[in-house]
Amino acid sequence: MSEAKKIAVVTGAGTGVGRAASLALMNIGFTVVLVGRRPDMLEETAKLGPAGKSLCVTADMTKPDSIAALFDKVKATYGRLDVLFNNAGMGAPPVNFEDLSLEQWQAVVNTNLTGPFLCTQHAFRIMKDQSPRGGRIINNGSISAHAPRPFSAAYTSTKHAITGLTKASNLDGRMYDIAVGQVDIGNAATPMTDRMVNGPGVLQPDGTSKQEPRMDAKAVGDAVAYMAGLPLDANVLTMTVMATKMPFVGRG
Repeated sequence: MSEAKKIAVVTGAGTGVGRAASLALMNIGFTVVLVGRRPDMLEETAKLGPAGKSLCVTADMTKPDSIAALFDKVKATYGRLDVLFNNAGMGAPPVNFEDLSLEQWQAVVNTNLTGPFLCTQHAFRIMKDQSPRGGRIINNGSISAHAPRPFSAAYTSTKHAITGLTKASNLDGRMYDIAVGQVDIGNAATPMTDRMVNGPGVLQPDGTSKQEPRMDAKAVGDAVAYMAGLPLDANVLTMTVMATKMPFVGRG
């Protein structure tokens, strides 16, 4: 099936990596369902892409009923789903480990892990029964899926867990021709990372703070589009896309 007839769902499509990935997918021909909590930001993403290649759907990734309604709408509107990009995510305040509240922990887990789990379940149900059968699911991991930043227990734990979800769902999807992969992102220039280049920058493991290099989020969007465009007999299980000079490889 050509990309011109393929349907993609992108969560967190209103800003940052979600917007970049949505535009990249639209630009190679996908019709993209733009998902997020803020309809104004979704409409802005839609206007930046080709006319007629997107549908804005407001949904909350922390609410199972909202997620179910999203996929019901996708199935009712298009009758199929070819790509899901589980992108929506959040972090907790950077507080001492022992001061992180249960409510803060659960908010991050619900958004970053339970939300993608539920989206993946719904995608499986559509993809395994459609014709042609199968599809692709791409999860937004993070450099934090490999190594933490200080005071990031909740975020880091969920991104490590996303790696497990990616591998388990890739294995379970084989019988349905569903390929699952993950893109681990480091220092993409988005509103979430503005603090990296403002003022003192961000806290380092040695207790100092410093500004860090970033990369254009378009690089991530292009990577997602590449993964999405592969035939289903090929899969990128994990891909790391990071700012070349960020302090990750080596000892800072």
